[in-house]
Amino acid sequence: MSFSTLGLSDPLLRAVSDKGYTTPSPIQAEAIPAVLKGHDVMAAAQTGTGKTAGFTLPLLHKLSKGSLAKPNQARALVLTPTRELAAQIAENVEAYGKYLNLRSAVVFGGVKINPQMMKLRKGADVLIATPGRLLDLHQQNAIAFDQLEVLILDEADRMLDMGFIHDIRRILKTLPKQRQNLMFSATFSDDIRQLAKTIVNNPVEISVTPRNSAAVSVTQWVHPVDKDQKRHLLAELIKKHRWEQVLVFSRTKHGANRIAEFLEKNNIQAAAIHGNKSQGARTRALADFKSGNVRVLVATDIAARGLDIEQLPQVVNVDLPEVAQDYVHRIGRTGRAGATGQAISLVSADEIHLLQDIERLTQQLLPRSLVEGYEPKTPLPESKLRPPAKPKKPKKPQGERSASQPSTHQSEQRSPGGNPANRRRSSSKKRGPNRRPE
Repeated sequence: MSFSTLGLSDPLLRAVSDKGYTTPSPIQAEAIPAVLKGHDVMAAAQTGTGKTAGFTLPLLHKLSKGSLAKPNQARALVLTPTRELAAQIAENVEAYGKYLNLRSAVVFGGVKINPQMMKLRKGADVLIATPGRLLDLHQQNAIAFDQLEVLILDEADRMLDMGFIHDIRRILKTLPKQRQNLMFSATFSDDIRQLAKTIVNNPVEISVTPRNSAAVSVTQWVHPVDKDQKRHLLAELIKKHRWEQVLVFSRTKHGANRIAEFLEKNNIQAAAIHGNKSQGARTRALADFKSGNVRVLVATDIAARGLDIEQLPQVVNVDLPEVAQDYVHRIGRTGRAGATGQAISLVSADEIHLLQDIERLTQQLLPRSLVEGYEPKTPLPESKLRPPAKPKKPKKPQGERSASQPSTHQSEQRSPGGNPANRRRSSSKKRGPNRRPE
């Protein structure tokens, strides 16, 4: 199968060809025709399988057939949970739509709102937004939705995890009832299906991978190690194996800073990315990492979803995540679009319960490998594979908040386990050989 068989227009096929893509991924092969036919869609596929192109290409095709957006209006709205993902989708829209006469805009918090308001005066055929900033702009009459034709929720499960449910419901009230609705996500939990009942109508359901699974192209293993030796082991692994591009995950913002500083002292170029960094600093760190100027990017879970880093070979968990599902999203940064990757977790004895939760979720025991000179003084207990847990109602999220966030709503970057003292007080409700495109 080729893209030319999916019903896309010639300008879009040219843009796809320019990027070197020839064969649609399974999610694209199923989603693109369904969207073109006007169906509501619920699509689940593990990260790295091309969900973004799966909705961007047919969306641009449909919009190119209609009238352009009027001033301060949007014809299609793409909601995302994080600023980085919003920026990435905007790049995809621009790349695939370069031969079309369509306008797009991206809005998110952490940066000045006035330039965004100025751009929206011209109207946006495609508007990519995080929920908090979108509500701010709507309240200031900078954007309206009388022309809205399509609503897309990307990473819908993550938006619920990060506490955006109230924001989403408020946004839905501002939209016309007659519209096409698309929900794209890595997984569809019971909570997501409850939300879907209020959004989609007789949707086409698409699922191309088992729930809670990582890509088969990702090799996973565990290095047991004492907690105080993790940074030393990380530096050793990077130097020994000559890793040139490594995405490292830390559970906390302070931990991410400490890891990056330690690596720098050991002559390994590193940068940290988390919610206390300004949007400019985060954008620069990601750009430097993609270009190779930074060898190691140390991130909290805000970077676990949606970051598009081509051919990323290694992901290292210095800390295991508190939520087992986040492990799947973290390691999904590697092994994308058919490439191979490695996911290494540095696990201390006090994290055995987190390791067991991950193994229980994925229904596989992660192989262990001791590193000479870093054998733990406190051995990592053996784990046994238990049946999958019944779904639990997610806890009230306590998320990261950017120190530079000027929005009157809560920050777009929320992450379970954050400090509730950092949350903004508000009288309003909480918001709670073929290549394939990403």
